[in-house]
Amino acid sequence: MIAVPKDLMHIHILGICGTFMAGIASLARAAGHRVTGSDQGVYPPMSDQLVALGIDVIEGYAAGQLDLAPDIVVIGNALTRGMPVVEETLNRRIPYASGPEWLAREVLRSRRVIAVAGTHGKTTTTSLLAHILESAGLNPGFLIGGVPRDFDTSARLGRGSVFVIEADEYDTAFFDKQAKFLHYRPEIQIITNLEFDHADIYPDLAAIQNQFHQLVRSLPANGRLVVPAGDANIQAVLERGCWTPVDTFASEPAAGADWTGTASASGEFRLFEQGVSQGAVSWGMSGDYNAENAVAALLAARAVGVSNDAALSAIAGFGGVKRRLEQRGEFGGVRVYDDFAHHPTAISRTIGGLRREMPEGRLAIVLELRSNTMKLGVHKDTLAAALSAADRVWVYRPAGLDWDLAAAVQALSSVQVCDDTATIVEAASGYVEPGDRLVVMSNGGFENIQVRLEAALERRFGRRAAPHSD
Repeated sequence: MIAVPKDLMHIHILGICGTFMAGIASLARAAGHRVTGSDQGVYPPMSDQLVALGIDVIEGYAAGQLDLAPDIVVIGNALTRGMPVVEETLNRRIPYASGPEWLAREVLRSRRVIAVAGTHGKTTTTSLLAHILESAGLNPGFLIGGVPRDFDTSARLGRGSVFVIEADEYDTAFFDKQAKFLHYRPEIQIITNLEFDHADIYPDLAAIQNQFHQLVRSLPANGRLVVPAGDANIQAVLERGCWTPVDTFASEPAAGADWTGTASASGEFRLFEQGVSQGAVSWGMSGDYNAENAVAALLAARAVGVSNDAALSAIAGFGGVKRRLEQRGEFGGVRVYDDFAHHPTAISRTIGGLRREMPEGRLAIVLELRSNTMKLGVHKDTLAAALSAADRVWVYRPAGLDWDLAAAVQALSSVQVCDDTATIVEAASGYVEPGDRLVVMSNGGFENIQVRLEAALERRFGRRAAPHSD
């Protein structure tokens, strides 16, 4: 059972509408604290969750909000020196902490922590792991950087001893530049994969690997580390020192992994240990990357006593995560998906998975280059290859981009670079025909283009049909 805090406080959260900070707010509210917060640009789905919890949210970062007299200010990593509310917090000597620091001190120190880190797949893997543990009756706490369909919230305290957290390597706060995941002190750690990302924070892959090395150094010898077989970037981290038993996984038996999870085009997930079948289930997911996410989650669940059979049963019933290849609807036979992919590897794997499972019909992609890493052009040389398997692509060119996006994709006649979303909506909705799939890829709001595309398709084809099961 979880402990109830002895001293309830008024907690004011800066940057409260970000997925992580909204999760902090939800946990603090569930623990009985009074919670208020502020953000710049308040929008769903997180704002809806906060309203439902009875949390007052202030628009903007004016200094006057501190007249609420909070006991502590929890400061998100988007906040910087010079912002009025930050300066006022410091000038008034109000106690403050980062989100990860507060979470570790107030929630995680009394729990068995399972953390999920890596460049891709964190949200799906964390959601699936929480679902497995819930199905097994463990009633876990969790904090997920997205909206899982199997729960009505992205964060909860839970009543059991286990807490599952999506743990990213982004820096913690303006006053704490270590990776967020270094605060969590997990017993069990999943690393899904490792590539260069967050170019606005880290100069190169080696700098990120150093943060992961610090993470691995903090794992207990009686814990568990779950990593993909054959990932050279992770292996380089482990070669610097690892004191924790390691389970390796893959999506193909030939990879030499301890455990393998395969996903067939017919919708079956199969589990193997050292090449020996451990069971199979039908499931609603797709792609090798999701098979890897599933076997990683299963291995972490095994480490806290969940059987293979129980985990497989839960995997079969997993509802997925919003905006992770989420099928939003069907219009005249055109299936529309919303996906969070924004890194060339994720883009390529999503397109490749759709191609293998549904080779008939055309695949159209609408892509926003929104992440700081993509805006900086770090992956511009691999962007064209990532998009090459799509039939048609519209890429939104954000204002102020200082590298030549058109030149980066000029080898592909299927790609059109657009400077406004209205052009994309008109072109994409006019291109697709019955039997095609249209996938919007963005890790942001993208000027609400998903809804605008659906409205245009509805005008052309008629009313939306319910999502079709692949």
